[in-house]
Amino acid sequence: MTLSNAHARMLSALPERLRAAASQRFSEREEALREHLAALYGADPALDAWFSTLMETIGRLHGQRPAALHALDAARSAEPGWFTRQSMLGYSAYVPQFGGTLSGVIGRIEHLRELGVTYLHLLPFLRPRAGENDGGFAVASFDEVDPALGSTDDLLALTAALREAGISLCSDLVLNHVADDHPWALGAAAGDPALRQFFHIFPDQSVPERYEQVLGQVFPQAAPGNFTYVDAVQGWVWTTFYPFQWDLNYANPAVLGEMVLALLRLANRGVEVFRLDSTAFLWKREGSSCMNQPEAHQLLQVIRALVDIAAPGVLLKAEAIVPTRALPAYFGSGAQRECHLAYHSTLMTAGWAALAEQDTALLQAVIDATPALPPGASWLTYVRCHDDIGWNVLRAEAGDDARLASIARFYADGDSFAAGVAFQTSGTRAVHGTNGSAAALAGIETAINAEQRELGVRRLLLLYALALSFGGLPVLYMGDELGMQNDHTYLLDASRAHDTRWVQRAPFDERLFAERADASAVTGELYRRLGELIAARRRLPALAADAPRSVLAAADPALLALARGERFLSLSNFSGLPLVVSLAALQAGAWPGYADQVVLQPWAMLWLER
Repeated sequence: MTLSNAHARMLSALPERLRAAASQRFSEREEALREHLAALYGADPALDAWFSTLMETIGRLHGQRPAALHALDAARSAEPGWFTRQSMLGYSAYVPQFGGTLSGVIGRIEHLRELGVTYLHLLPFLRPRAGENDGGFAVASFDEVDPALGSTDDLLALTAALREAGISLCSDLVLNHVADDHPWALGAAAGDPALRQFFHIFPDQSVPERYEQVLGQVFPQAAPGNFTYVDAVQGWVWTTFYPFQWDLNYANPAVLGEMVLALLRLANRGVEVFRLDSTAFLWKREGSSCMNQPEAHQLLQVIRALVDIAAPGVLLKAEAIVPTRALPAYFGSGAQRECHLAYHSTLMTAGWAALAEQDTALLQAVIDATPALPPGASWLTYVRCHDDIGWNVLRAEAGDDARLASIARFYADGDSFAAGVAFQTSGTRAVHGTNGSAAALAGIETAINAEQRELGVRRLLLLYALALSFGGLPVLYMGDELGMQNDHTYLLDASRAHDTRWVQRAPFDERLFAERADASAVTGELYRRLGELIAARRRLPALAADAPRSVLAAADPALLALARGERFLSLSNFSGLPLVVSLAALQAGAWPGYADQVVLQPWAMLWLER
């Protein structure tokens, strides 16, 4: 068989022992790779030479992959659904807040093991922009660790320690943009014509103004508009997020190639999962919202194919905070595989909406609109994260911005149990986002007596029970297991005061951590009950990601009856009043060992096993 130039050059860079398996993986994906590249970049005569050079470099990186990671690749290739098991549990944290440094995170591994964590997402730890850097998402180098957090050797030590503990490290890979002091941006500012092509740079405002007619705004208050005039380049640079984050131009194949190589270098250092940041924004098309474009999916499918060839044990996770209907595309379809994981942001948002409205209609609509997972894929389910709750993703289900605005006000206007903070409000009646720790939004922070604290704990457990039972990889946000509250000290820092997301980015609370075994403390009670849910999930195959799911019709709008297969039923009372539930009326058959009349206290939930 005659090999293509790209195939041959990849194999030439590999040691003999790796060639057969790598050749097989490349052969399985080459046709789709070439189709995607042709669709993205046309019949460019230089494309084949570029692709061949890229594959040679990828082969070299695959050959440099440590033996322990080759072994991991082999084990996971033999069981491609390993991450869909009900034993999977994630945890998300910032390095400075959680462990101080990468080495300090090693000291937290025992806590993670106690919780049952198998997946740790550490938010950006690569070298960020000097000065303001959007919490590390303005990356100045994909190959260097933030010096304040440690070194490459510290990263290697951490990934080895996590691997030994059975925990996969997830790192952010910011695909859409780089910092304005990244070498690519500095080179473009210095006049390098090749690096100028890495970005969208316009000589005047005529083209940006046409785009702006239909583009949305991510940060309408802190960073209005999508373009920034940069004197050094004598032009307008596309900056979707902040002026110091320059959008990359994926219409240039060199950008795609460099990002793939950056990912694989990090994978060789032990990163096992990549959170692909801002995936919805990767391709620009005039007259569109420049979100969720077909080319963005083709780019992700190219990245997936190349990762499958060179690091088949690695997972890709799509950070696409989009409406329910747009979510499934990030898994790909059929042979066109895309991401292994995707955030189910609408499920998270709908859970909080159900608490506010004491009605599960929106939540049921989201669940009903959620399709079955394709093989080898999983939702990422969660209750809170480092980012805001964006209510606009529920527009299709809510059908009314006024309804969403009412929910947003519930969490931020001080007239409810919630202690949230508004985010990026562009008007008094706008549907602003909401920030706040899970405990603050659930009412634990505002509670003034034992009864109110108990109700707050129940609300938080209600949402975590949903994330744990829905079907996916559930992720705890740092401190939720302790009931950590809001941190308003960010207002004292001029570089953070404009961004209310910092309210839920508090340092790990050592005092609460010490109380996690104290049965008389609210932290101890929350920690115990959450731990019991996690333990119950681990022993229930019906809660694996790919197990069937259905919502049973219930007479009371506050009740969510979620069935997983034939052997599991979750009953959740999203109201402040007790509910009497007739199991017979749910038409889910008999449940031996349970009375037909089940009483759910306010904000309580119950898991039934057949």
